[in-house]
Amino acid sequence: MFIVDAQVHIWGANTPERPWPVGRSSPHRPQPFSKDDLLKEMDAAGVARVVIVPPSWEGDRNDLALEAARLHPHRFAVMGRPPAAARALSDWRNQPGMLGLRVTSNTAEARALFDDPDGWVWNEAERAGLPIMVSPSGLLPQVDRIAAHHPELKLVVDHLALLRAKDNAAFDDLPKLLRLARLPNVAVMASALAAYSSHDYPYYNVHPYLRRVFDAFGPRRMFWGTDLTRLPCTYRQAITWFTKELPWLSAADQEWVMGRAVCDWLGWPLPS
Repeated sequence: MFIVDAQVHIWGANTPERPWPVGRSSPHRPQPFSKDDLLKEMDAAGVARVVIVPPSWEGDRNDLALEAARLHPHRFAVMGRPPAAARALSDWRNQPGMLGLRVTSNTAEARALFDDPDGWVWNEAERAGLPIMVSPSGLLPQVDRIAAHHPELKLVVDHLALLRAKDNAAFDDLPKLLRLARLPNVAVMASALAAYSSHDYPYYNVHPYLRRVFDAFGPRRMFWGTDLTRLPCTYRQAITWFTKELPWLSAADQEWVMGRAVCDWLGWPLPS
């Protein structure tokens, strides 16, 4: 099976030469996690490709992710953080390895983007044909408006937009997520889910929610991902959770969910 992880962060150290902005979220791990660290994890677990998403704690930087994609174009591609100021994005994919954008909601400025369905980043991305991954915990009605307003803009909802809670409480917004399935330009990423469960692997309490998401979006609009550096389980367990512990996910469906679908959605050609 060709396995593609739809989201992993890599980052460097916070140094005077490359300082992190003050007031951002804390990193998932106390030590930096490099492209070489990630390659080792991928090779051990059997992951062919990873979509690298630059983390918010480093600020609006894409440099490490793009360097990883330049050096390993068959293993890495990037969904980059948008520019700090409004600009045309017609040349965004001219950066080798860059597939699209990722818009978070962890600052007041970032959350304000979601309140304006006619905001510059949505307009420019739709015009340029750039897919966007969004991290919209608590903001699904805003995502609904944006997606409806921009029918040619492909959106991916990260981590199923789970609320910052554990177990059932994390899924309180699930009906709002499932409503988005009516919009063909919206897909979802089933990533980091183990971090929202207080149970042990294979996280049986999450299975009914996963089934509802799959039934709504189907295998070509639900992408497996891990957000690896925050997982409470091993990388290999994150894979076998989907490939061995979900009996309703057929072998054909697994091919899409575990890699083909995200590559197709983001425009990352599969190897011949």
